[in-house]
Amino acid sequence: MSVAVRVIPCLDVDAGRVVKGVNFENLRDAGDPVELARLYGDGGADELTFLDVTASSGDRETTYDVVRRTAEQVFVPLTVGGGVRAPEDVDRLLRAGADKVGVNTAAIARPELITEIAHRFGNQVLVLSADARRCRDGAETESGFEVTTHGGRRGTGTDALEWIRRAEELGAGEILLNSMDADGTTDGFDLEMIRKARATVSIPLIASGGAGTAEHFVEAARAGADAVLAASVFHFGALSIVEVKEHMRAAGIEVR
Repeated sequence: MSVAVRVIPCLDVDAGRVVKGVNFENLRDAGDPVELARLYGDGGADELTFLDVTASSGDRETTYDVVRRTAEQVFVPLTVGGGVRAPEDVDRLLRAGADKVGVNTAAIARPELITEIAHRFGNQVLVLSADARRCRDGAETESGFEVTTHGGRRGTGTDALEWIRRAEELGAGEILLNSMDADGTTDGFDLEMIRKARATVSIPLIASGGAGTAEHFVEAARAGADAVLAASVFHFGALSIVEVKEHMRAAGIEVR
C-alpha cells in the first residue's frame, strides 16, 4: 500500500523569529513563527517543523514559548529540533506541545541518546535530523556524503548513509535528510542522496534542502522521499502548499 507523501513547511527559528538563508548563512527575517505556522496549518500543511537554529548557544525558553503558543493555535503535527541533548529536553518539548522531536548534533556526539529517547517516549516521537553534504576538504566516505554538525558548518568525516542506517538500528522513527549543498539554493533536492538514503533505511525519509519549484517536490518523491520539506519557497510566497500538492497530484503522486 502506498502512503501519501507529506508536504512540510520548515520554520528555522532564531530568537523567536523565523529566519532563512542560503547554506545556513546570511539569515534574513521571514516573520513571526506562530503567525506563519497558523497560515501553513490553514493552508494545507500536513505537518510543521520548527528548527531552533541557535539553540546550541541561545536561550531555550524562547523556543518553549513559541512551541506552546503554536500548539494552542495550530492543529497539525509539530516537530521541534535544535539543542536537544537529553531525554529531559524531549520531555519538556512534548509537554510544551510538540508531537515529535528532532535530534542532530547531540546524537552524533553520543549515539545512545537515540536509544534513550526511543525507549522512554517511543520511536514515533524521534526524528533523526542529518545535515549531509558531498565530501570535501580531503574527507572521504564510501557513499561520497558526510554528516556535518553545528548547522552545517563542521564536517565530521562520518559517512552520512552509514549514520542514518545506524540511527534506524538505534531506534530513530524517521530521518530528516537535509542537503547542506542544496540548502536555500532553490535549485532542487539532492536526488542522488535521496535515492541512496532510500536504499539504506526502511523508516520514513523526509527530504530537505533545495526546493525551488513544484516539480522539485515531484522529483524528490519519485526518488524515494516519504515527505518533502521546504522553507524559502513557502516563506517568501514563491509557492503555496496547495500549488505544490496540486502539481504532485497531477504528476500521479498521492498526497494528503
